[in-house]
Amino acid sequence: MASPLTLATDTADPDGRIVEPRKLTRDLPHGWATLIRDWDRTLRAGNYSPATRYNYLLAVAQLARYLNTGDDVPEAAAVRRAQVESFQAWMIETRSAATALNKHKALQQFFRWLAEDGEIERSPMEHVRQPKTPQPMIPIIHSDDTRRLLDVCRDRDFTSLRDKAIMRLLANTGARLSEVALLHIDDLDMDRDIVRYHGKGAKDRQVRFGPTTGRALSKYLRIRDRHRHAGSTRRLWLAVRGDRPLSANGIKLMLRRRGLAAGVAHVHAHRWRHTFAHEWKLAGGDTGDLMLLLGWASEEMARRYGASAAAERAQQIHARLKVGEHG
Repeated sequence: MASPLTLATDTADPDGRIVEPRKLTRDLPHGWATLIRDWDRTLRAGNYSPATRYNYLLAVAQLARYLNTGDDVPEAAAVRRAQVESFQAWMIETRSAATALNKHKALQQFFRWLAEDGEIERSPMEHVRQPKTPQPMIPIIHSDDTRRLLDVCRDRDFTSLRDKAIMRLLANTGARLSEVALLHIDDLDMDRDIVRYHGKGAKDRQVRFGPTTGRALSKYLRIRDRHRHAGSTRRLWLAVRGDRPLSANGIKLMLRRRGLAAGVAHVHAHRWRHTFAHEWKLAGGDTGDLMLLLGWASEEMARRYGASAAAERAQQIHARLKVGEHG
C-alpha cells in the first residue's frame, strides 16, 4: 500500500502513469513549486481526475518556464496580462490553438485559486481572450471500414481477441478513448451486458452493449484469465508483455497499426464516437438520451458531434420526405 506521503504528492498523466508534481517543478523556483503543490492539494480535495490535475499543473509549470528568460523567473503574483498573452501566442505557434485553449482554461483556474487564497488581488487572466480554435470536420468511420479493421483481428490469439473487444466496445458504445482505456474488470456487468464508464468531471454512467460486443468481451475475458500477468492488475486491458495495463496511448498506437494493416486511414477512437452520434441522430434518436449515453452536459456537444455527416443525414431526410416532388 502507498504511504500517506505518496498518496498526497502523486498524480497521474492521461495514460495513467504515476507522475510526481515535484518532477514537473524540479527546475522551478521554490515559490512556484510550492504554489503548484498547494494547488494540487485543492484539486484533490475537489475530486478532480488525475488526468485533469496533471494537465492543470503542467500548464502552470510551462508558463513559469516560458517566463524564465535567463534571469529569475517572476513570482506568480507578479505575472501580468501581457505575459500570459505572449505565452498563449507562443503555444499557438509551437503547438496548436487547441493546446493553447487548454492552457488558457488551466491558467484561469490557477489564477482564480490564487485570488481566492489571497495571493493576488486580481487575476491576470481577466481580459485575456480565449484563442479561437477551428472546429475540424472529423469524418465518421463507415461500417465497411469497421468490418475491415475487425477482419485483421480474426485470429484467436490474445492480441487479436483484445483488440477486437476494444474496437467493438468503441463502436458499440461511442465511449471516449480514456474511458475505455481506464476500465476495470468490475466495470463490466456480463450478466446484464452493461459497462460502467468513469467520465469527465467524476461522472459515472452505465451503457448497454449488444450481443456481438458481449461475445467479443467474453472471449477476451477468458483468454485474459490465462494471461501470465492476469492477477497483477484489475484494469481490463493487459499489455502483451510486462505486468502493466495497456494505456490509452497504447490503444491509440494499436488502432493506428490495425488501420495500416486493414488499409483504413486515420483510425482513431473519436471517429467511432462521431459515428455513434451520427447514426443515433439518423435513426431519429432523442438528443437528451444521446447526451446521457455519451456523457455530455451540454447540447453544444451533441450539435458538434456527427456534424461531419450532417449533409449526409440531410440528403437522406430530403430523399425520404420528397420535398418539392408532390403534385
